[in-house]
Amino acid sequence: MPSITVDGYPLAYAEAGSGPPLLMIHGTLGDQRSWSGQMDAFGAKYHAMAVSLRHCWPGEWKDAGDFTIARHTADIAGFITALGKGPVRLIGHSRGGHIAFRVAQHHPGLIESLVLLEPGGELDETLGGAPPAGKQGAAFARGAALIGEGKTEEGLTVIAEHTGGPGAWAKRSEARKEVNRDNARTLLGQVNEQRKPYSRSEAEGIRIRTLLAGGDQSQPQFGVILDALEKAMPNATRVTIPKAAHSVQADNPSAFNAAVLAFLEKR
Repeated sequence: MPSITVDGYPLAYAEAGSGPPLLMIHGTLGDQRSWSGQMDAFGAKYHAMAVSLRHCWPGEWKDAGDFTIARHTADIAGFITALGKGPVRLIGHSRGGHIAFRVAQHHPGLIESLVLLEPGGELDETLGGAPPAGKQGAAFARGAALIGEGKTEEGLTVIAEHTGGPGAWAKRSEARKEVNRDNARTLLGQVNEQRKPYSRSEAEGIRIRTLLAGGDQSQPQFGVILDALEKAMPNATRVTIPKAAHSVQADNPSAFNAAVLAFLEKR
């Protein structure tokens, strides 16, 4: 598979189609395969690329200390720059949505338009404080501890149910479970990722045309974040995807793909 080396690390990616560049960033326990339901649809109009973040499959986890938001933000900025095709349409899901937000904050010239799909994180006091799942750190730490003890399925179940509700792990397809298993040990790094909460001044400073997307069956903490960003970001619109929980792009790919393509085509 193709890759682009950024600061000595090869970032592998999947690609489809040709045309203006469109880049997708996966969330926690994911990799480029998390966007398999988008490649054909987006590749019909764009050069669609789904990148695997540093240390995620097909890379190897070696107890790396650089699994941080800042490192991954710099990697995405470096990837876009090295691609050499100008500003991209940038889509980020969950933790990848947080990274996309930070790229937009620090490198706005690299982004033509932005899609934040249930971006992960918390809110500082200027945006109303932590959402109801300010418990996320504890849940992720518990999942990471189980994975570190070799209890991978138990740890992945904790994370899946925190983000997707009771029974979320059991409901996942075997293909999605395999992606999570392949990236399970990255959670050992993510618990120390130094993720800052979103602030009003940061959100107000992002003037890139932005689509905020969420699922109608998602856990409430994601709606709280979307509500706050919608009010603060000056050039944002909102869409809710039916029949979808947190893994929106996998739960209802046809509706998600249609909403994104309509947004990207609108001027």
